[in-house]
Amino acid sequence: MFTDDDMVFFTVAIPTYNGETRLHRVLQCLLDCFTHPALLELNLPSHFGEILVVDNNSSDRTAEIVREYQAIWPQHSQLRYCFEPEQGAAFARQKAVEEAQGELIGFLDDDNWPASDWVVAAIGFHQAHPEVGAYGGQIHGSFESDPPTNFQKIACLLAIVERGDRAYCYTLQSKILPPSAGLVVQKQVWLSAVPKRLFLNHKGREAGLASEDLEALLYIQRAGWDIWYNPEMRLYHHIPSWRLEVDYLVSLVRCIGLSRYHIRMLRLKSWQKPIASLVYFVADLLKLVKHYFQSCSRDSQDTIARCERELLLSTLLSPFFLWKIRYLGTRV
Repeated sequence: MFTDDDMVFFTVAIPTYNGETRLHRVLQCLLDCFTHPALLELNLPSHFGEILVVDNNSSDRTAEIVREYQAIWPQHSQLRYCFEPEQGAAFARQKAVEEAQGELIGFLDDDNWPASDWVVAAIGFHQAHPEVGAYGGQIHGSFESDPPTNFQKIACLLAIVERGDRAYCYTLQSKILPPSAGLVVQKQVWLSAVPKRLFLNHKGREAGLASEDLEALLYIQRAGWDIWYNPEMRLYHHIPSWRLEVDYLVSLVRCIGLSRYHIRMLRLKSWQKPIASLVYFVADLLKLVKHYFQSCSRDSQDTIARCERELLLSTLLSPFFLWKIRYLGTRV
């Protein structure tokens, strides 16, 4: 264990739900990350990092897996465990931020496999750009089976981010932000800018909501902090075959679409929202009609076409769906 005099500079937080079959791989990858020789060039304290596994109400052997790794974990870093009983990714991430000992927090999902230099790239970017509030990197897909034709059209919705080899700042006007997978954020930035309870609390597909990670980042961006893309941070997102099946993909894009109105409104000032709502509704309706006629000549069972259509339709319905949740406490 660390003493009170030890400084933890970087926390890798891993929210997980029933992750006993997935935690092995990510923890093995982090063992490589925390022993990478290039870390010596960063002039870090002897105890510069920790891994924090946030068990989000698991019913499997997640806690036992962590204990097994704690017994063999190298002394120059720390592997910690905490429990968050309230189900939902947003609650697990908030718990991670509150429990983290590092001034920097890097989020990994339990199906993310960071490259061996991921920690080096994450810390190095902060040392070069201490004014940046948060940043994400490249995320490549590691597929158990071949994705459907034209999968690249929706790849970003499965947290696959391949945006080139040049670092840049995400602007509010670009309407693009990194996902939570591989995101690095300054702890104090999150605590000062992000509400403890987000509206888009993600409790699974059955809740009908998604994009709680984008909601958190929009609060950070609105608070005046820059959010960057750092291509030197590379990880692989393991995607099993069942996540490429049409029913799962359609359900995923439906939740993203139904949540979109809230994300859009967060980008606007109060006086802009009424007219923007009308403009968005008309534009979304026209896009849906255009897509319907363009896809009439295509195979009606085309997976990506169905996903695109579902995303457009659920985006159109989003303001009504969210109004019912916010004011009536019901789902459509």
